[in-house]
Amino acid sequence: MNPNAVVAPAGLAVLDDPVEQGRYTRWVVGAGGERLAESALQLSGLRCAACAGIIEQALTAVSGVRWAQVSAAGQRASVRWDPAHTRASALVQAVRNAGYDAVPDAAAPARALRRSEYRQALWRLFVASLCAMQIMMMATPSYVADPGELAPDMRQLLNWGSWLLALPVMLFSAGPILAAAAKGLRAGRITMDLPVALALAITFVASTGATFSPAGPFGHEVFFDSLAMFVSFLLGARFVEMLARHRAADALEQTLARLPEVAWRLRGDGTPESVSVQRLQPGDEVRVPVGQAFAADGRVLRGHTRADESLLTGESLPVDKPLGADLVAGSINVGAPVDMTVQRVGHDTRLEAIVSMMRSALSQRPASARVADRWAAPFLWAVLLLAAGAAAVWSVLDPSRAVWVAVSVLIVTCPCALSLAAPATLVAAARGLAQRGVMVQNLDAIEQLARADHFFFDKTGTLTDDKPQLRDTQLTAAGTGVCTSADRALATAAALAGHSSHPLAQAVVAAAADSAGTPLGTPWADVQEHIGRGLQAHDSDGHTWQLGSEAWLGVADGPEQAAALCLARDGEVLATFSFDETLRDGAVQAVQALRAQGVGVTLLSGDAPERARALARRLGLHADSDVMAGATPPDKLAAVARAQAAGLRVAMVGDGINDAPVLARADVALVMGQGALVSRSQADAVVMSNRLGDVVRARDTAKRALHIVRQNMLWAAGYNAVCVPLALLGWLPPWAAGLGMAASSMAVVLNALRAARH
Repeated sequence: MNPNAVVAPAGLAVLDDPVEQGRYTRWVVGAGGERLAESALQLSGLRCAACAGIIEQALTAVSGVRWAQVSAAGQRASVRWDPAHTRASALVQAVRNAGYDAVPDAAAPARALRRSEYRQALWRLFVASLCAMQIMMMATPSYVADPGELAPDMRQLLNWGSWLLALPVMLFSAGPILAAAAKGLRAGRITMDLPVALALAITFVASTGATFSPAGPFGHEVFFDSLAMFVSFLLGARFVEMLARHRAADALEQTLARLPEVAWRLRGDGTPESVSVQRLQPGDEVRVPVGQAFAADGRVLRGHTRADESLLTGESLPVDKPLGADLVAGSINVGAPVDMTVQRVGHDTRLEAIVSMMRSALSQRPASARVADRWAAPFLWAVLLLAAGAAAVWSVLDPSRAVWVAVSVLIVTCPCALSLAAPATLVAAARGLAQRGVMVQNLDAIEQLARADHFFFDKTGTLTDDKPQLRDTQLTAAGTGVCTSADRALATAAALAGHSSHPLAQAVVAAAADSAGTPLGTPWADVQEHIGRGLQAHDSDGHTWQLGSEAWLGVADGPEQAAALCLARDGEVLATFSFDETLRDGAVQAVQALRAQGVGVTLLSGDAPERARALARRLGLHADSDVMAGATPPDKLAAVARAQAAGLRVAMVGDGINDAPVLARADVALVMGQGALVSRSQADAVVMSNRLGDVVRARDTAKRALHIVRQNMLWAAGYNAVCVPLALLGWLPPWAAGLGMAASSMAVVLNALRAARH
C-alpha cells in the first residue's frame, strides 16, 4: 500500500461519482499527454497565510497530486491530480486530516472570471493613478513658475518624463477603452467608448508633438497630466460599477450554495445510503438531519420539523413543517431529523427557478436602456460634430487652444452616466426585491409596477390560503343510491381531482387520504380539465363523470358562504363538497394599503356572487363595484382589457393555470410562489414568500427605483447642460472635464445602489 495514500471514509465516496465531479472538476492534458483532473475546493478553518502552506503540503503529499495552490484570502484551493492514482474524496480527506475542512466549489469557474476581471481592473486603475500622480509632480513647476523662471531645457526634460509615464497609461490602463472603440468601428458601429478613445488619442498625439517639436503645429503645451487624470477618474467610476455587478453575482452563488452535495437516500429496507444530489429522482425517500439543507423539493414523509426559508422567501422566522408539508430545496432543516419524499429535482425545483429568474433579470437590458442605445449613435455623431465645430471655431480665435477645447468637449459629453442611469438602478432594485422574496423575471416590470394604477386580484390561492380545508360532504338523493356513502363519494372525487393542481382539487385529495372510501368508476379515460370550471372523464362503463363548480354543473342552491365543488355522473349531481377558505395573512392590510395609495383594486372570482361579495366585504372592498363574481377566464381577460382601454395600467396578481391568459394580458403580472408553472412563465415577478404584503412593498420599491432613475437622468442631463457650454467656451480644461465625467458616472452608480435598500 502506498504510504502517501489517503483513505477516505464512506461518507466522502460520493465525491468520486462522475456526475458529482462534473460540478467542480475540469479535465486537462498533462505534460506527458495524460488526462488529469483539476478540482476546485472551498476551504474553511484558515486563520492566516501560514494555513495555506499547511494545506498545500497536505495535498501535495497525496499520491497522484501534481500540484496544489491555496488562497488564504479567498479560502479556495485548486488541485491538479491524476485519477489513475488517487480520488477526489482523498483530497478532501487530506485537508481534513490537516485540521481544516473542504467542500467542492462548483462556482469556481465563474468566480475565477470575476477575480480575473477584478484584478485587471484594479491594476489598470493603480497604474493610471500612480502615473497620474507622478505626471502631476512633473507638471506642477510649469503651472506655478513665473514667466522665465523655468529654464526651457528643464521644461523639456519634465515633458519627456511625463511622456514616458503616459505610455503605460495609454497602452495598459486605457487599452480596453481603445480596443472597444476600434472593435466598434470595425463592426460599423459607433460606441460610447469612441468619444473617450478619440479624446485620449488626440490628447496623446498632440502632447507628444508638443513634447518633441515645441515649435511645430501642436505648439509647446502638453496635457499628459489631464490625460492620466482622466483615465484614472474614468477607471475609478467603472471599477465601482464592476463591484456592483460582482455583488449581484455573489448573491446568486450564495443562493446556489444552499444545496448540499450529498443526500442520504433510503434503500428499500429503510437503511440510508450517501448519494450525490445529482442522482436523486422524483419518488426517492431521503433522510435529512438537523442543520442540513433539503436537497430537492418534496414533502415531509415522516417526522415534524421547522425550516429556515429566509434566503428563498425573505421570511426570517423558521416555518413549521408538519407531516405532509411542502419542503423547498435550499431551505435548512432547523427542527428535527425528518424523512422526505422527493417531488422535483434539478432545474424543476423552486431554488433553480429563483436562480434562473435572478440570472435572467440581471442579464436583461430594460426598455429605457434600449431606447438609450437607439439614440446613442445620433447622440455620438452630434458629440463628434460639436467637437469638430468647436475646434474649427477656436482654430480661428486661438489656434493654440483648438485641440484642447475639442478634447474637453469629447470628454465632458461622454454619455456613460446616461447609459448607466436606468440599468444600474433597476438591477439594484431587482436584487433588493429578491432578498425580500420577490423574484423579478423582467426588469421592465419594475417600471410597470411603479406606474400601475389598478390591481386585479384572483381569489383562490391568492387572496385566500392556497390550502383550503374540506368542511362537509353532502350526498344528493341520486348520490345516496350511487355512492352509498360520503366517504365513497369523496374517494371518487379525489381519484378525479388528482389530475388537477387547483387548490380545491388538491384539498379533496388531501381529505380523501384520511378516509376509508373506495372510488367508483376508475380507471379514468379521456380526462379533460376545463379551465376555470372543472374536470371531466369517462369510466370503463362509458359513464361521464364531472367534478367542478356549481355554476358549471347547474347547481343553483349551493352553500353561499363557502367554496364548493360538485361531483356528477352523466349530468346528475351526486355530491357537494364545501370548503373553509381563510384569507391569507396580511391580505386585508395589503388591499387597504393599495387603496390608500389611490390604486384601484378589483376582486376576480369564479365563485357565486354572494360568496364573492362576502369576501370583498371582509377585505374592505365595495361589494358591487369592486367584485367580478362567476368570472370565467375569458371574463377575467375582458375585464383587464376594458381597464386598459380606459387608460389604466393594470397589474394582475394571480395563482393557478386558469390565470395564465389574464396574466399574459396585464401590463405587469405577479404570481404567488406556489403558483402553477404555466402561470409563472407568464409572470413578470414571482412572490416566492407568498405574502401579499410583499406585493405592496414591491410596488414601493419599484416607485423608489423609478424615482432614482429620474434623479440619475436629471443629474446626467444637468451635468451636460452645465459643462458642455463651459467646454465650448474654453473654460473647462481636459483634466476638469475628465473629473466631471467620472464623478458623474460614479454618482449615478452610487445613487442606483440605494434602490436595493429595504
